Amino acid sequence: MAAIDVEPQSVRKEVAREMDAPRADQFAALDAEGDPKTGLTARLPKLAFVVAVDWYFCLHWLPLARAVRCAGYDVCVITVVTDAALARRIEGEGFRLLPLRLSRGGLNPFAEWRSMRVLVTHLRAERPDLVHGIAQKPVLYAALAARLAGVHGCVGTLAGMGYLFTSPSYRVRILRVLVVFAYGMLLRGRRVRIIVQNPDDRGQLRRSVGIDPALIKGAGVDLSRFQPTSPPPDPVTIVLASRMLWDKGVQEFVDAARSLQETAANLRFVLVGKPDPGNPAAVPESRLRSWQADGIIEWWGHRDDMPAVLQQAHIVCLPSYREGLPTILIEAAAAGLPLVATDVPGCREVVRDGENGLLVPARDAGALADALARLAEDVQLRERFGRRSRDVAEAEFGIERVAEETLAVYRALLTDVGRAEAV
Repeated sequence: MAAIDVEPQSVRKEVAREMDAPRADQFAALDAEGDPKTGLTARLPKLAFVVAVDWYFCLHWLPLARAVRCAGYDVCVITVVTDAALARRIEGEGFRLLPLRLSRGGLNPFAEWRSMRVLVTHLRAERPDLVHGIAQKPVLYAALAARLAGVHGCVGTLAGMGYLFTSPSYRVRILRVLVVFAYGMLLRGRRVRIIVQNPDDRGQLRRSVGIDPALIKGAGVDLSRFQPTSPPPDPVTIVLASRMLWDKGVQEFVDAARSLQETAANLRFVLVGKPDPGNPAAVPESRLRSWQADGIIEWWGHRDDMPAVLQQAHIVCLPSYREGLPTILIEAAAAGLPLVATDVPGCREVVRDGENGLLVPARDAGALADALARLAEDVQLRERFGRRSRDVAEAEFGIERVAEETLAVYRALLTDVGRAEAV
């Protein structure tokens, strides 16, 4: 087995406390020469995150990476670098950043093989004890590259089934069959652990692939950063914050806004986020600007200051077609806001219909408009839903809880691999 170590004695003890008993005992017994049976020596366990793109890592996964580092892991991030400022931010957090060339929607076999070679090269140079891929393509690539590079364990988080599992197109249905086959080939076995974010995705993987993934609800939210505040002044402001994709329900949101503006006064509809050119469901920027010019919505574009955005909202809305577990709903819940979302996987894990928000059918702009009108007209209902939202966030979605559950997956995998290698 490759070395899995801890530097000074004080750090070694801290890491040991983070691990379950068998692994903790193993670490505690190590001396400077290491364990002659297992080959373990004294250094920090090393983890490599593999993520499709830098902004996605910073937007959703940076808090978890911080928690993993604080738990005693030496962390590197392998991702596509799109922005020098984001690269500096990742490195400023204390993570090594290794660039990757990866097209999220690309199918060119030569380009994909070049991406795989780069990933394998990085893993061979870093020699991590674990690699953690996030989202569908990075999970598959991380699992294959880990095998080729001799990495002892691979964790994969499937953060929602996304466009591949929601699109009705014939081409995508064929691709779905191929991806499910690849899941079965690469994601089974004692060296791999898979994480999903909602029970529907868990059931689908059990049925279609025959694996039993761990269920961890989202990437976690910093409850001290997102907190309830006093409601902003009127007009009632309804915010949809996400990547600007058709399957986030952007069209239904705009249609609902158009119909409500004809029948109700003093409502403000805001889209926050930018188009994602790497996604085939991206809403063209020209369409967003056209809606804004027509006075139907305001488009604020990309925002890094989500706590400030949520302080300007009375209601947060996400009429998505399917999710893993949407960060924006968790952040809005932590901010004590009432929610309106579709009754689909992921959304219904955060929105409890009639408790902290309202659920409506997907692709139904009329039902969405009715739900938004009901909340817009009832201040007391918004206040009651908002209080319950905060309770739900505190009980289920804090970063501490998510980090603890993720570290438990790491520990179990390291323990299993360590025991198998020691035999």
